[in-house]
Amino acid sequence: MRTLDSRHTVAVLVLPGVLPLEFGIATQIFGMEPQYELVVCADDQAGPVLGPGYMITTDSGLEALTIADTVIIPGYEDVDARPSVQVVDALRAAHARGARLVSICTAAFVLAEAGLLDGRPATTHWQNADQLRRRFPKIDVQPDRLYVDDGDILTSAGVTAGVDLCLHLIRVDKGATAANTRARVLVAPPQRVGGQSQFIEQLRPEASGESLAPLRTWMLGNLARPHTVDDLARRAHMSRRTMLRRFREETGTSPMAWLVDARIDKARQLLETTDTPIERIGRVTGLGAPASVRAAFHRHLGTSPQGYRDMFLHRAMVASGLRTGSEPSDVA
Repeated sequence: MRTLDSRHTVAVLVLPGVLPLEFGIATQIFGMEPQYELVVCADDQAGPVLGPGYMITTDSGLEALTIADTVIIPGYEDVDARPSVQVVDALRAAHARGARLVSICTAAFVLAEAGLLDGRPATTHWQNADQLRRRFPKIDVQPDRLYVDDGDILTSAGVTAGVDLCLHLIRVDKGATAANTRARVLVAPPQRVGGQSQFIEQLRPEASGESLAPLRTWMLGNLARPHTVDDLARRAHMSRRTMLRRFREETGTSPMAWLVDARIDKARQLLETTDTPIERIGRVTGLGAPASVRAAFHRHLGTSPQGYRDMFLHRAMVASGLRTGSEPSDVA
């Protein structure tokens, strides 16, 4: 592979149904960097790539992958669509000769189809992570990661995580100063490490059964109270063993694990919409002392409560018209 002493060629491979935002991330970030040479390519037989309200014409066919130092594949809509044999062969050949392969969002599926993620850690958008794991069980799917750098193959979650990964590539290639400069131009955080979690809508799993729905509703209304498995079983009018079995059947997890996720979900809501102190949030959600709240956030989200608040509070206020200073009730 060529080094950045010469122009580093980045080939953006456009697949049918490409998501325009993910495509724009790759082309804008690397198209504006003078030490990179950007080429947009597609399957020779595909013609212009069409989407709802847009058409992308490309500079090259798959021959661009024979010279690219880095191949970036933006996400695409239909993850069930199989890539062409030509695309799969071109990706395998590019990897074999030493090119760096990068997927954004759902493009992890095309790398998986090529067998290039077998035995490797990888991520994709959290909504598609279970499907990636089911279809390709040899992959170490890590759904809570923003991106995974596995050396010559890198994968990211959706949309803004693609920005994080592209900035990470610049940081690896050219150093922190260059990456921070590009981040300022994009008005993006200069560095979110790949180990930081994707911020899914809620941590607690949706239930597939209703027999323990009243118990779960009561738990959500009483997050601040201490709970034990025996107490929950008595409230459900079941034996401990039966309650544990049914809870797992309906949610896929244990009552106490579900409770922790529910408490963190409530804490996230308060961090996004209020300026309530961490100490009070720990009390009303049942997470406990500030140190316990911080430990729970680092363990489940890969960031601190304050880091989470800094990232989301302003956006939530602008969107909803809320003002800081509102306090939650003592009943979570």
